[in-house]
Amino acid sequence: MVSLVLPRLVDVSAASRRAASVTERNVAALKRVYWLLLLSGFVEPVLYLFSIGVGVGTLVGDLTLPGGQIVSYAAFVAPAMLASSAMTGALAETTFNFFGKMKYMKLYDGVIATPVRPFEIALGELAWAMGRGSAYSAAFLAVMVAMDLTTPLRALVALPAAVLVGFAFGALGMALATFLRSWQDFDLMGSAQFTLFLFSGTFVPATAYPAVLRWLVEVTPLYRSVHLIRGVALDGGGWSWLVDVAYLLLTIGLGLLVASRRMGRLLYK
Repeated sequence: MVSLVLPRLVDVSAASRRAASVTERNVAALKRVYWLLLLSGFVEPVLYLFSIGVGVGTLVGDLTLPGGQIVSYAAFVAPAMLASSAMTGALAETTFNFFGKMKYMKLYDGVIATPVRPFEIALGELAWAMGRGSAYSAAFLAVMVAMDLTTPLRALVALPAAVLVGFAFGALGMALATFLRSWQDFDLMGSAQFTLFLFSGTFVPATAYPAVLRWLVEVTPLYRSVHLIRGVALDGGGWSWLVDVAYLLLTIGLGLLVASRRMGRLLYK
C-alpha cells in the first residue's frame, strides 16, 4: 500500500516544483517593472469607486439589500469594484501576456523540452497571475476599510474570496487564450469583459433587470463573484455564498482542464 501511495506523493511534489519554476521565471523576468503594472491596475477601480460609488451615490442614496440590510451606495458598489479588479488583473495576465508568450515569443516551446508539462505550465502561470490579482485585492480592501465601507475583520475574510475570484478568471482567461488566433481577437474579449463589468449587479441590483435578463446576469462568473464578495463584505448574502464558491471552484477546474489540453495540442503538434 505504501509503495503505491509514495510514488503518487513524489509525482505531486515534483509537479508542484515544476509549476513553481514557471512562476519563478516570470518573477525574474518582470520584477523591475511589475510595480508599475500593479499601480496601473489598482488605480482604475479606485477611480470608479470615487466617481460612481461616491459621486453618483450622493444622488442615489441608500440601497436595501435582499436580506433587508440598508447600505450606502458606495458600500454597495465597492465589493463589485473589488471583484472587477480581481477579474481584470487575472485576465490581463492569463490572456494578453499568456497569448504573447505562447503564440509569438514561443516561450513554451522551449519549456516543454524540459520535464515541465502543459498542465504544470498552466498552474505556474495561474499562480503568477494570482500574485497580481491578490495585490490588487489587498490594496483595494485597504481603501474600503479606510473609507469605512467594510470592517477590518470582514476585509480579512473578503481577501481569500477575492483571491478565489482571481483564480477562477485566471483559469477561464488561460483557456480562452488558447482559442485566440491573433491580437485582433482581443477586441472581442475586451467587449465581453466590459459587458460583464456593466451587467453583473455591479452598479444596480440584479432584481432591477427584467426576469429573462436577470437570469442571464445571475449565471455569469462576474455576478457570482460580486455576489460572493458583497455578501462577505456587507453580510448580505446569508448562506447563498456556498453556491458562489461552488460555481467558482468548478470554473477553476474546467478552465485548467481546457487550458492544459489545448496547450498540449498546440505545443506538441
